[in-house]
Amino acid sequence: MPTLQQLRYFVSLADMLHFRRAAEACNVTQPTLSVQLKELESKLGTPLIERTRNSVIVTPMGERVYKLARRVLSDVEEIRAVTASRGDRMERTIRVGVVQSSGSYLLPFVVSDLHDRHPGLALYIREGMPDSLLHMLGEGALDLLLFPLPVGRKDYEAISMLREPLLAVVSRDHPLARQEAIDPEMLRGETILSLEQGHRLYEIVRNLCDDHGAILSYDFEGTSLDTLRQMVGMGMGISLMPSLYVRSEVRARDAVVAIPFRNRAPSRTIGMVWRRGTALEDEYRSLAKDISDILRKTTQDIIVMGP
Repeated sequence: MPTLQQLRYFVSLADMLHFRRAAEACNVTQPTLSVQLKELESKLGTPLIERTRNSVIVTPMGERVYKLARRVLSDVEEIRAVTASRGDRMERTIRVGVVQSSGSYLLPFVVSDLHDRHPGLALYIREGMPDSLLHMLGEGALDLLLFPLPVGRKDYEAISMLREPLLAVVSRDHPLARQEAIDPEMLRGETILSLEQGHRLYEIVRNLCDDHGAILSYDFEGTSLDTLRQMVGMGMGISLMPSLYVRSEVRARDAVVAIPFRNRAPSRTIGMVWRRGTALEDEYRSLAKDISDILRKTTQDIIVMGP
């Protein structure tokens, strides 16, 4: 019989279609992943993937096994989670995935009060790229995500928690730095720096550029908001950054200035995401309510939408 670990490796590769990224997501070496997949195929007596020089292709039988394997892994994770809780709400470790552009700026507003409410609750935080986090949630490596919405996956449940306005961030010597507020139309012709593709924030910025005639830079994409801020400070372009990041990281003496938009600012929605049908859905909804309640008290420049 195949082992659960072998099924996890296969599901990871089928999700990523890339040996190195799948191995990194499973926290093993690429040779280990490859050997275990070959052993799985040997046990099942059928090829699950086609290996070419530049790509990985899941076979028709592999697609069928993939759907069943994902279901098995999800059920096993449910057994672990339900027994770990032992009927006690919020008295265990919950594994939370956060995207790089929000987690470290959102959680400081929440953690202290949440600990006061639930002393037995521990949050294991895993930061990563959106696709990797969604994969880890699906295979049971994470319990839930604090994640930009929409997700667009029928096998996940999501609840909106907050809408976070974006601010224009410019160098101090940029002409727009003298403005108290701007309209999106004022970005026409400006070079806009954004996070690399794969981030929800990238899609929002790209759409704004398309709508208002700004020029999205493909030559210089940031791997983090911090690197974007440094590039903006060097006069390489303008960026749009979430308000919680600006509040946390942009200082009065920085090389950059953050400017709000007039009227309806561009924004992103952050929500909580979990596997559809989980036995712990009530617990997660209760946690989402607690976090929303705390944010209402600790933040002023976001719109809390949670239950």
